[in-house]
Amino acid sequence: MFINFIPIYLDTEFHLTKSQIGLVLGIFGFSLMLTHLPAGWLADRLGRRPLLLAAWLIGLLATVLMALGRVLTLYLAGLFLYGLTSFVSSPLSSYVTAARGKWSVGTALALTTATFSTGMVFGPLMGGWIGEQWGMRVGFLTASAVFSVSTFFIFLIAAQPLDHHDPAAPPPGLWKNRRFALFLSIVAFAVFSMYLAVPLTPNFLESVRGLSLSQNGLVFAAGALGNALVAILLSRYEPRFGFLVAQGLVLLFALAIWQGNSLPVFALGYFLLGGFRAARPMYLAQARALVHDSQMGLTYGALETISGLVFFLTPPLAGLLFEWKPEAVYPLSIILLSFSIGIGWLFLPSREPHA
Repeated sequence: MFINFIPIYLDTEFHLTKSQIGLVLGIFGFSLMLTHLPAGWLADRLGRRPLLLAAWLIGLLATVLMALGRVLTLYLAGLFLYGLTSFVSSPLSSYVTAARGKWSVGTALALTTATFSTGMVFGPLMGGWIGEQWGMRVGFLTASAVFSVSTFFIFLIAAQPLDHHDPAAPPPGLWKNRRFALFLSIVAFAVFSMYLAVPLTPNFLESVRGLSLSQNGLVFAAGALGNALVAILLSRYEPRFGFLVAQGLVLLFALAIWQGNSLPVFALGYFLLGGFRAARPMYLAQARALVHDSQMGLTYGALETISGLVFFLTPPLAGLLFEWKPEAVYPLSIILLSFSIGIGWLFLPSREPHA
């Protein structure tokens, strides 16, 4: 309901410049990055359920702070606190991986992404409509109420046993695993290439292409629908192939936003941006095949940290490019994604042995 509108809210409510918005989003990305490794380590040792409960409670508190934040400092406190709840990613992925039964890792993670994205289809539509009728702040208040219901349900999930390795034959340390280190670098470049065009596209559509909040809501809803359907589609394929296809779809998103001149084209572009979210379960499934069960949480935490680092560094760069030339980020993203797909084709692991 609110996450896609944050750049616009910072502009219209607090009158920040595009560079300042990029800086805020960069700090938000930094808050996304901070807690992944500790959370992954704790998930391997304390269990996943306690971390899931903590993340939901902190997320609820952060949303309430953003709703009440009439001054910039209070709003940013809520925003950055909300960013810290990204530590839920690695224990949630670990929880789903352990609960997958006979499914492959890629399928389980992709379908979880799809259900999450299905809920996101309605949020931007509702958030955009509420924002135009009563202001975006009311959208935050409504989101807080919905979040409280979600928090109730997460308390109903069951605990899981911890995974252990054989003390007589421990697996190699995660940071000494050369295949995993190479994989991390490939994922980092791919995520950067995919994300570069994303942060300020809402501002581009509003200020350059002239879309209203409701029209932006439709575009964001198309993106959420793309998140769900693309994740379901790619879950049917081997993760390496799915990861490369996901990057190709994001390349088409950048092309559609850059060259498009109508609402249907922009909506199609955001639908194709579903490849960005669908890429995550694909590379998590590939990483899972490179490590021991007892390292699963830390592995997912390392990948989420890399993504968080990209989310921290990229928005300020996107903001500077926007102020120089608003459309410059899109051809640059297309070039980088072309290189990333080629690198992935040559060096990504080719199988998921845990299927």
